[in-house]
Amino acid sequence: MTGRKARSLACTYLLLLHLWYGLQGANASKAEEKLFRDLFRNYNKWIRPVANVSDNVTVAFGVSISQLIDVDEKNQIMTTNVWLRQEWNDHKLQWNPEDYDGVTVLRVPSTDLWLPDIVLYNNADGQFQVKQQTKAEVQFDGTVFWVPPAIYKSACAIDVRYFPFDKQNCSMKFGSWTYDGAQIDMKFGPSTYDGAQLNGSEQEHQMEREEWSNGEWVLEDAPGAKHVVKYECCPEKYIDITYYLIIRRLPLFYTINLIIPCLLISFLTVLVFYLPSDCGEKMTLCISVLLSLTVFLLVINDIIPSTSLVVPLIGEYLLFTMVFVTLSITLTVFVLNIHHRSPNTHNMPAWVRKIFIQILPKLLWMERHEVQVSAFDPLEIFREIIEQEIREQEVREVRPCLHKVPPGIAGLKPRPKSMDLEAALAQRKGILAISRQRYLDDPILPEVKEAADGVIYIAKHLRDRERNQNMEKDWKYVAMVIDRIFLWTFIIVCVGGTCGFAGQLVELDRKQTNKQIIQITY
Repeated sequence: MTGRKARSLACTYLLLLHLWYGLQGANASKAEEKLFRDLFRNYNKWIRPVANVSDNVTVAFGVSISQLIDVDEKNQIMTTNVWLRQEWNDHKLQWNPEDYDGVTVLRVPSTDLWLPDIVLYNNADGQFQVKQQTKAEVQFDGTVFWVPPAIYKSACAIDVRYFPFDKQNCSMKFGSWTYDGAQIDMKFGPSTYDGAQLNGSEQEHQMEREEWSNGEWVLEDAPGAKHVVKYECCPEKYIDITYYLIIRRLPLFYTINLIIPCLLISFLTVLVFYLPSDCGEKMTLCISVLLSLTVFLLVINDIIPSTSLVVPLIGEYLLFTMVFVTLSITLTVFVLNIHHRSPNTHNMPAWVRKIFIQILPKLLWMERHEVQVSAFDPLEIFREIIEQEIREQEVREVRPCLHKVPPGIAGLKPRPKSMDLEAALAQRKGILAISRQRYLDDPILPEVKEAADGVIYIAKHLRDRERNQNMEKDWKYVAMVIDRIFLWTFIIVCVGGTCGFAGQLVELDRKQTNKQIIQITY
């Protein structure tokens, strides 16, 4: 019984407590309803909330950047998700909380209030004002605090000079569209970036935040400045607050998918001059590299905006490489022309032989095997055969002569045994000369001459063919030397050009500065 009684008392207590809070809520709801009727009974939302016409309404304005949605480089549009923090005082919306059961804050639809017509000046899609009309918070002293969310597409001039290692300065200019500075004054109010509180002075506003990224861009800073501008159309001065979003591109995606392939393809150009001319694929490789670079250039042109103000650095590098490849095609045609030269069409000048065969190969650390000259000479062999046959014929004819006395010398007396050796040799030489002449005047000599002419013709043909082959080898060696010269030249130019462009990227942080924020004061 005791437990049942305790449970009954607890239920009764909870019921009474619920009824008490319900009555209090009903009283509060009635108080807010009465307050709303009293405030807006004679309220005109089209009139500025000032006591005197000469007074101005001071609007504390701030922006909370929730997300950087997209940066369209092609159309030069930046899409952001922001909260616009606007605060002003409306003297018509003041009340004494004691008269309304202590109600100090009233949330009312913004469509029932006077709102400053603050718009984004550099809007890019036609939506200048806030679409979502959220409720505003009205305090008992007349302070109105309105924080509508908005997605803006603002114009942003894209500087593609250092793409994809670039920084962009995209501005968002806010100001009243119809009220001049004498009617509405704008100042920096409390602003946050992704929950971080922003502190600023009267003319400058600096963001305190942590680095934030959307996968492609990093928002590094977002300073703001107040401007007082006098336009040519109107004598009045207009006030605007401009925020400058300093965003930096994350280059990893483009480095892997664009820059590294371009570098590798450009270095393939160097291999053209290392490829032997006999393989017949030099021109194919050159043209393939040129077509690949053309595809990459079209990809870049599809990404970056169509502007004639500046050429991106990577575009300059691709153009440099394309000129590089085009020059390699021209030089390859020249090398192939030299490679296929022959003695029938070209004679090698002496200066070419001296420079490209004797001097330059030593400077380029090139070695050439000595040209093997054939030791076979048909003419020499033919001469040896003839000489051998003559000697044999002489021997056959001289032997009978040694036993016969010529008729012209029959009356001569025999010389003494002491005749010197020289006379004997002279006599023998004369006999041999007579025999040689008789052999040459022999009737069989025309046949021998005909055979000799045939041998001479064959020998000359073989000698000319060997000379032509050696000359063709010389031309091919000259082409190889020229290829080696172009190989080292292109390696130096390619590495130097790549390092030159990379050096400009290294100096990017020092060369590229943020756009100067011009502050115009009264």
